Order: sequence, then structure tokens, then C-alpha cells
Amino acid sequence: MPSYLPPHRRCALSLLFGSLLTVTAAQAADVAPLGTVVVTGTRSEKLLDETPVATEVVDRKEIDRMQARTLKDALENVPGLQISEIHGKSGFAVSMQGMTSDQVLVLIDGLPISASTGSSVDISQYLLTEVERIEVVKGASSAQYGSSAMGGVINVITRRIAAGFSAAATADAGSYGGQNVDNYGSAHGNVRLSGGGEKWRASLAADVLDNKGFSINPDEWARQGDAIRREQYSGRLEWLPTAAGSFWLDASTYRETDVQRYTYYAPPNFVPQRKTEDITRDRLAYGGQWRFDNGVQARLAALVEDYESNSHEFSNEVRTANRAAALRTEHASLQFDLPAWRRQLWQFGADVHRERLRQSANGVSELASGAQRTSNELFVQNDILFNDTWEMVVGLRAQDDSDFGSHFAPKIGLRANLPTGDAWKTVLRANFGQAYRVPNLKERHYLFDHSALGYVVLGNPNLQPETSNSFQLGGTTTWNKRLTLNANLFHNRVRDLIQTDMDNFTVVNGIAAYTYRNVARARTQGLETGVKWQANPALAWNAGYTFTDSQDLDTGEELTRRPRNIARIGMDWRVLAATELSLRARYQSSELVTANAARSPGWATLDVVVNQKLGRDVTAFVGVKNLFNRQRDFSNANDFAPVAGRFIYVGARISLDAVH
Repeated sequence: MPSYLPPHRRCALSLLFGSLLTVTAAQAADVAPLGTVVVTGTRSEKLLDETPVATEVVDRKEIDRMQARTLKDALENVPGLQISEIHGKSGFAVSMQGMTSDQVLVLIDGLPISASTGSSVDISQYLLTEVERIEVVKGASSAQYGSSAMGGVINVITRRIAAGFSAAATADAGSYGGQNVDNYGSAHGNVRLSGGGEKWRASLAADVLDNKGFSINPDEWARQGDAIRREQYSGRLEWLPTAAGSFWLDASTYRETDVQRYTYYAPPNFVPQRKTEDITRDRLAYGGQWRFDNGVQARLAALVEDYESNSHEFSNEVRTANRAAALRTEHASLQFDLPAWRRQLWQFGADVHRERLRQSANGVSELASGAQRTSNELFVQNDILFNDTWEMVVGLRAQDDSDFGSHFAPKIGLRANLPTGDAWKTVLRANFGQAYRVPNLKERHYLFDHSALGYVVLGNPNLQPETSNSFQLGGTTTWNKRLTLNANLFHNRVRDLIQTDMDNFTVVNGIAAYTYRNVARARTQGLETGVKWQANPALAWNAGYTFTDSQDLDTGEELTRRPRNIARIGMDWRVLAATELSLRARYQSSELVTANAARSPGWATLDVVVNQKLGRDVTAFVGVKNLFNRQRDFSNANDFAPVAGRFIYVGARISLDAVH
């Protein structure tokens, strides 16, 4: 157990994680009940315990219980997910199974969301007022979702609108204690109104999160926690003309303002530096689905999204740089699901995807060449139900990319229901998928200029697509719906893995220039385990542990930024009829930072929340994130422990169910 904790805290955490490590199972902390319907693994509706592709779910109850405000908050308790800062940005990205965040596809209702500067998706830039649940599928999913899904898929499912009228609102505020740079650390509020009749329904939602930032020494200029204001507004319209079909239109806008404050050493003084960034994301999504008389079901969904970023850099309050970036994403997806035929469920579809990136500094383009790409893709899947015991899913996707030509990604999955008696139910799963990822626009064209911090990262137009073979083997066992055990072995073998080349760089006028390169061969493999136990009607436990081994197969060295051990454990205890206490503990072991063997130390955190019902419609809550105040050493550039220390918050939520 890490030495930075006092002995009594190390003892407590040792007991918690010791009990976790003796359990040989499960992938999902806070998974939804097995009756939950999921859609991500096969792009079709399946019961959670019947899907051939293991899926983890964060449901609305868990989001409310832990007072998650952003997608980052909602995902940080899912076992095996590594959440880390996007370098040089005020945001976070997610990776899994030793793959990078660029290899994880993030979707909203099955449609992609723009990545920050054309790279990794910033999961802190999506607020949760309109979210019903989040589905996580690990391992290669390129056969179903195309490029960028070689590491896994995170699919955010938004709320459907019920007939009648309903309303909900939340308000909360929190403090970083002695690290506050204002009278408080953060304030948050949201409101949602929805309703309608049998044929027309609509909803409106607003969510605002204002974080003032924090500093380990508030009297100094530099702030370790950026000041960030996030606003998200959305509206949805649904038309249900008949029981056979529905159509929808979803419009949203996101606004973010960041302020970073740091110092730059120009002997003999530290010069105050400031960077401000204004971000907007305007998203229009629409579509519909229809079931024909012959049983064929068709679904069409499309989006147009504009993501813009404007940043200004100041030195001693003198503006030194102005940078503007704009990314437009257009995507359309058409899918047909055929009725059952000889115990087979056929699915056909097509996706069209276009991206365009513009980037300039002080009015001059920073792109090496025109940054745009188009991808036309076809996919087919057959779900074969041999009998009540065996099921097999086979699929193939063909992609024609405007810059890299044609790629094919096959997959096969097998599920078996084992006969284990009335009380026990066991499901085994095995999956194989070939995957690929086309280099994103940032990696190929973008000049990531952080000269004020002493470095730039140059795009490499000669990069080749990454490819991989992914193997998953595991199973789920349940007992009387009270105990759920899971285990999953994974093995990913990657060719032409894209990474920043930290060893071969040039220095010009004191500025280090890095670029991206293809690592010839790499491997990630490991074990995901966990458990969910309903000890009694008032007490529930959940836990998960992931071991990951990664290696550059050409050099024999460990891959950077891949911790070998990640663990999660949680408890929900209904102390009184209207009072619930929830604990969430997280542990992450040390990780290699650079090829010269520098390592970031391991860390552990504990979150505590108490939810108190005040009547039928109102819930008050108080919580502490990072109770033991585990915070990185900011003087150590290789320390990637949590940025924020202890955060205490209090608030209330009111929810009025649909009234007819």
C-alpha cells in the first residue's frame, strides 16, 4: 500500500482492497440490474445478461447517487478505465485495456461526439442532465463502429420523453478548503422540463457548472486547478405517429471558458503567464426508426456538429499569441434489422463520416496541409441462435477512407448459457475482432504549439493506420440475483501503434519539437475481475480489479502511461429508510512516464456521499471527494496522481415524475 498514507488509513484501505483481490470475478462496478436492455455491443437491443459482448452500464440511479456532474465523473468508478488529463488542456480523456484514449470511441445515442482539437474526446465537456445511462464495451468494436473503436466504445444514451409533464432541478456548491481562490470552489445547477401527449413530446434542459479553480498557495499567481465555466443547453422534439415508428430532433449547444495561470522561468525571474480558451460545440442530431409490416426495422440517424476553440496567451498581461481551431463533423448512419429467419437475426447498415479541421495562430494556418477526411462504410452482422444454450455473432465492416483506401474489420463472438441449476446462472463469452484506426487529423496535420511551456508537437503526414487483433474470453455467474461474479481475459496485439516520439526530438531556440510515430508492434493483455453483492435489502457491495501488461514488442520495454493495477470498490448502505450512505474507493498503481524509467507514483482516493430524502420529491445530499486529500506533487513533472485535493459539497435535487 502506498507509503504516502498514514498507517491507520493504509490499514483500512488494505482491508478494503484485500477483500477485493480475493474475489475472482466481475467487470462492472455499479452495473445495472440484469434485466436492463443494452444496445451498444451489437447495435441491437439485448438484455444485459444475454448480450454476446460484455457490457458495463452506469445507470441514472448511480449518476444521481454519486452526484456526477460530467461524463468524467460518471466514468471514474467503472473498473479498468484510466482517466487522465489531456496535456495542455483543461480536460480529461479515457482509455481502457492498455489502449490509448484516441482508440476509444465516444458516442451520444450511437453518433460520434467531436474530439478536442481533432484528437481525444474530452469527457469533462459533456454534462449529464439529459443522460439516462452510459454503456461501456471494451475491446475491438471496429466491425460495428469503424475507425477509432479498436480499444472500445462508450455510448451515452439520453433520456426518452414520457407522456405527461415532469420536471427536475439540482443545485449544489462545494469548496476546496484552504486551496480556494474565491469564496467557494465550485457551483452547479441544472433543470429539465419534459412532457407531451401520445404523438408529440418535447424536453428542454440547462446545465451550468462554474468551477473557480484552486491553488496550493492561493496568494501566488500560479493556479494548479484551472478556472472553468461549463454551460450546456439542449432541446428535444419527438414525433410518434404510430406504434410502428418514431422520429426525433435533438439540438444542443455547449459553452466553456477556461483560464490557466502559471509561471515561466526567465532567469532570474518567474514571469506570470495566462491562457484563456473559449470553446463552443453546436450539435444538431436527428433521425427516426420504423418497423414495417414484414418485420424489417429501419433506423436512420444523422448529425452535424461544429466544435470551435479560441485561445489567447498572455505574458505579464501582454498578449503573445492567439489561436483558433474549428472542427466540423458530419455523420449519417442507416441500419436495417431483419426479422428472425431460421434462428438468425441479420443486420445491414452503412455509415458516412466527414471531418474538416481548421487551425490558425495569429491569423496564420498551423496545418501542414488540408486537414479533412471522408469515410464511407458498410457493415453486416448475423446473430445466430443455435439453441437456448449457444449463440454466435459474426460481423464484417468495409471502410473506404479518402486518404487511406479500403480496410476490412471482421469479428466473431460466442455466448453459451451453462446449465447450473435454479439458483445459479452462468454465461460464458468469447470474442475475436480485427480492428483498425485511421490517424486522426491532429496526428497527421496539427501543430500543437506550447512554446510558452518549452515544446511543440508536429503532425506527421506519413503516419499509417493502426491495426490490431483483439481477443476477449470471460464469463458471468449470478446467484439468486443477489451475487454477480465476472471475469474477463483480454489480449490486444497492435501493429503501427501511434505514439508521441519522446526520444527523437530537435531543439530550436530552446523549444523542443516532438512528432508522432508508428511503433512497429505492441501488445496489451490482462485480466478484468469484479463482483456485485446485494448482502441484504439495505446493503450492497461492488468491486472490480484490472491487471494490465503492456509492451513494445520491438524494444521489449513497457508502454508508457499504462498502470498495471487499477481497482475500484463501492458500498451503498441504506442506514435509515430515507438515508443512504455511499462509498467509492479507487486505486491506481504506478505507471511508466518516459522511456528513461521515470514513473508516476501510485495513488488511492475515497469518495463519500450521503443522500437524504426529504419527502417524496426532494433529496438533499452532502459529499466529500478525495476524502484523504491525495494530491499530486506539483513540483514533480512525472507525478500524475489526482490534480484536485479534498472537495466538500452540499446540495439538493427535486424531481417531479410525469403527471398526466
